[in-house]
Amino acid sequence: MLCATPSYALHLAEEGNAMGIDIKALKLRVGIFGAEPWTDAIRDDIEKAFGITALDLFGLSEVIGPGMAMECLEGRHGMHIFEDHFIVETIDPQTGDVLPEGAEGELVFTTLTKEANPLVRYRTGDISRLITEPCRCGRTHIKMERVLKRSDDMLIIRGVNVFPSQIEAILVEIEGLEPNYQVIIDKAGALDVLDLQVEVNDKIFSDSGSIKQLQKIEQRIVKDMRDYLGVSARVKLVQPNTLKKTDAKIIDKRRI
Repeated sequence: MLCATPSYALHLAEEGNAMGIDIKALKLRVGIFGAEPWTDAIRDDIEKAFGITALDLFGLSEVIGPGMAMECLEGRHGMHIFEDHFIVETIDPQTGDVLPEGAEGELVFTTLTKEANPLVRYRTGDISRLITEPCRCGRTHIKMERVLKRSDDMLIIRGVNVFPSQIEAILVEIEGLEPNYQVIIDKAGALDVLDLQVEVNDKIFSDSGSIKQLQKIEQRIVKDMRDYLGVSARVKLVQPNTLKKTDAKIIDKRRI
């Protein structure tokens, strides 16, 4: 079993391949991943790289860390919340009103068995939806959808609301890109500007005629950002390992 953040799992696969290690020969069967937003496209990349089944895990360092909710092998549609330890609600992040069953909102947890530092209606900042439909695994605990955005990481760029997960969803669909990027938002006079740096893979950089290919990829990113998110971006493609895995993905210089 492998337990890591999704981005670090991909980093391990990259480093292993670079060292000539057959990752799939490690005989791993299951991976548990969490602590950062990730998409189904990243799940597919991890499963292909390691030859495993990748499961989502949810937790909060303020509560118990990992292990508040987790996907099952049978269902893999939402994470079972351990209701014998937690009461969960979804609320409107703006008004604080409790939302009806199945509505997307901010997750709120109350601990039932935590003795040190118990929490009552703790606002997580994570946006998700609760699932009450029966799971084919037979467990009856309520489930939550994967957290792909937070109430506090929404970016407003020239009046348009953008979540980092939406940018990532665009990038993972473009062949030749690595899942490593950085968004820098600043001001040019009175207007917001968005600079996006994205790593490309080794093959793109080593191919002959790669300059034209890089230009096409940049143009594709610019177009998709405009078409799907309604924002303009200045895109710069960088070579592999330019951006450190520990670097912040979002730098908002407007707040500095």
